[in-house]
Amino acid sequence: MKKALLLLFLIVFQSAYSQDIVGNSIVLGHTDSIQSKILNEKRTIWVHLPAGAASKNNTSRYPVVYVLDGSEHFASVSGIIQYLSEANGNMFCPDMIVVGINNTDRTRDLTPTYGAFDYENKPTNSFKTSGGGEKFTAFIEKELMPYIEAKYPTAPFRMLIGHSFGGLTAVNILLNHTELFNAYTIVDPSMWWDRYKLLKHAHDVLKQKNFTGKYVFMGIANTMPRGDDTLHAHHDTSAKTNHIRSILNLADEFKANPGNGLTFNYKFYNDDNHNSSPLITEYDAFRFLFSYYKLPKETDEALFDANAKIDVAAVIENHYADVSRRMGYRVMPPETILDAMGHDYIEVNLPDRALAVFSLNAKYYPNSAGAYAAIGDYYSAEKNKTKATEFYNKSLAISENKTTRDKLTRLKDLK
Repeated sequence: MKKALLLLFLIVFQSAYSQDIVGNSIVLGHTDSIQSKILNEKRTIWVHLPAGAASKNNTSRYPVVYVLDGSEHFASVSGIIQYLSEANGNMFCPDMIVVGINNTDRTRDLTPTYGAFDYENKPTNSFKTSGGGEKFTAFIEKELMPYIEAKYPTAPFRMLIGHSFGGLTAVNILLNHTELFNAYTIVDPSMWWDRYKLLKHAHDVLKQKNFTGKYVFMGIANTMPRGDDTLHAHHDTSAKTNHIRSILNLADEFKANPGNGLTFNYKFYNDDNHNSSPLITEYDAFRFLFSYYKLPKETDEALFDANAKIDVAAVIENHYADVSRRMGYRVMPPETILDAMGHDYIEVNLPDRALAVFSLNAKYYPNSAGAYAAIGDYYSAEKNKTKATEFYNKSLAISENKTTRDKLTRLKDLK
């Protein structure tokens, strides 16, 4: 069984990446741009699309991850999604579109107010262009999002990822423009900005506002002086702990308001600094923010327990009904996963479950040649030549495929 699973996942993996190989290059995404009237400038974005998104026969729509400081984090976020999603045979998160927003004036765009003090609360002239965060948010809401949703196959679920000043921006949007995103990944945010102005604002907003259906994961890097610990930093008043102390205080504010409907979690990364923390935070964030997406382990085990009395199709449909409720739109089980599961059932001699899963696949994807070819595989394994021929022909009527054609030819040669 393990060998069969590995083979199937390798097939899924290869098909997912084959469309991203152009010549001798492996292409992770492409550049796009939008002329912003709000910002009065042209903005470059990087876009990663799931492998199947370009197919004419693919009607799937995908959640969108918007990544601030795009040039720094686009590759890591795209890679994590591909690794954790059905593109790699996993089900920890859905396959998603990634939009990396590149910078022109980072300080201007990623700070909500003008700042005249640095992270140690010392006066500085380094942030002369700061305070354009609200304008930048308006660009995202009124120009970028409509552009992405008109051009690409998006689903109505959005996630925002921000690090440092980008994390500050993510907190500002969460508090003041809550409905823009469903989920937020906040990485070591600069909550010291403008003498903790946004942190103080969070104290009031998190008590008063309803955040039902919103998810937040925050990563905190170890920016303390050597030998210090979070317990001391949490109550310290010296300038050297301003950065981490402000973030720990933000975590306190999140935790102090469990009745506001927000789903929140965070981690402190003792072995990571401010610059290394995004990658590990992003990975943990996807595991937390989509913790409901994968079938529970006990359910997954029961599905392959020959002695368990279980309605496989009902279990899968009920699970995705719950996922759909949480994500706010209809989420269907991925075709590749259902196909792999059905063939696994054939391998372990659970034919009734194989047919149930294959039939479910055909129900969700009635225009898929592969869905009907899989039912043909089931009947072929059951030595039912007539039904196998029927479904192979049904598959070939949708799309000619050498593998399916060869299977049909072999059936005809059988006595």
